Amino acid sequence: MTSLTSNGKAVTIKKTFSRETAISIDIQADKSIIWALLTNAADYPRWNSTVISIDGAITKGGKIQLKSTLDPKRVFKLSVKEFEADNKLVWGDAMGKRIFKLKSIGNGLTNFSMNEKIGGPIFPLFAKMIPPFDKSFEQFASDLKKEAETISNTK
Repeated sequence: MTSLTSNGKAVTIKKTFSRETAISIDIQADKSIIWALLTNAADYPRWNSTVISIDGAITKGGKIQLKSTLDPKRVFKLSVKEFEADNKLVWGDAMGKRIFKLKSIGNGLTNFSMNEKIGGPIFPLFAKMIPPFDKSFEQFASDLKKEAETISNTK
């Protein structure tokens, strides 16, 4: 993915056999606060308006079932593929993976980035059925920023 600005605007690159959407935003909160939000599955629907529910544990090797506002009738069965506390979280399935990264940038700021690449040999057959992620990514990042900064300001 090309370099992103930290303005909370999603960027999508479409190719024949894949699609990748990414976003980056600076959050005035410690990485540990953001990490706690990203890894508490049961709490997602409270602060994240793009998530209907997440069942399961967001831990190394964990399995989760996610319901998203993008496709409320579908349950995404995902595995936690990478889990580097306070730094990197990756979950996904056979068709793609979502990567969350946190980076301290000084003055109490943390850069949050998220990207998801979906695709494979049969991707062109169903690509048109997958809704765009841009607005959902922007809402996810905005909700995360708002909640993390609220928590940070009460400490």
